[in-house]
Amino acid sequence: MWCRSQVRVSSTLPFTLPSLYPNIEACVGLPVQYSCENTTVLTNSCCNVVKGGLVLQTQYWDTYTGQEKHGQLLPMGSWGIHGLWPDNCDRSIHRFLTLFLAYSSSYDQYCDLTRQYDPYPSPAAFPDGTVIPPYKGPSVRTFIEKFGRFDLLKYMDTFWINQGAPNDQFWAHEHATCTSTFDVACYEPGYTEHQDVVNFFETVTKVFQMYPTYNMLAAAGILPSNTTTYSLAQITSALYSQTGAVPYLGCTSNGTVLDEVWYFHHVLGTEQYGHFKTLNSTTPSGCNTTGIWYYERTPGSESLVSY
Repeated sequence: MWCRSQVRVSSTLPFTLPSLYPNIEACVGLPVQYSCENTTVLTNSCCNVVKGGLVLQTQYWDTYTGQEKHGQLLPMGSWGIHGLWPDNCDRSIHRFLTLFLAYSSSYDQYCDLTRQYDPYPSPAAFPDGTVIPPYKGPSVRTFIEKFGRFDLLKYMDTFWINQGAPNDQFWAHEHATCTSTFDVACYEPGYTEHQDVVNFFETVTKVFQMYPTYNMLAAAGILPSNTTTYSLAQITSALYSQTGAVPYLGCTSNGTVLDEVWYFHHVLGTEQYGHFKTLNSTTPSGCNTTGIWYYERTPGSESLVSY
């Protein structure tokens, strides 16, 4: 018969992983409000998302990677991560990536050039002509390795897949310098270099898991097909039924090929650990109302994944 004293687990691990989390001790007891909805001035930008308060969880549906020979494959039965975007709280006319004019929020990029890790900045310069210097240091992959987060690295290599280039080049473009709760000051005292970057990557994967887009569509009978098209209302309604909000749906080829979804939020507390409230998209869809293709993946471009 086993007794408690016969089974002992050492409380001392052979190593201790560096912490990723910010210091939010000063946030305890402060008023909590959703980003972009505060009725009073928020005095601590580490406690609430003051900058970049309209938060978009964005996903891609690619059908190939162009890197299959290197083992870079898409996750079977899942959309892929695009990013976690910090849009501003204002509403203005802005040209989005889909190259059409939409009534939506504006956004900033490369807000802190001392934390610029993108080797191929896009855009290459700010509107005033100031050049964004390409990053020439070690890959952001090494940042994750330095913190011992090989679990995170494996997840990112499974679900955050680039097209036509290595995954870490994609990750480096999706930065957190325009979101206030990832500012270096929020990790003091005791900030470790690149702690904010790895914490951001961890947050991206956490929020992505809130939205199993493939499963939500499949459960409503909407599956990738090379023979059947869908309507915008079908796709939108399927996602709305599970999220309670209308996401943005993006299409290529003159609005006929589905390839993007963006989920909109305001955040209560920090972006790292706060509550995400779903919102209707502030951007009209770039898809046609009917005849939308949701294509199957190219044979050999997917890998079987576990969740």
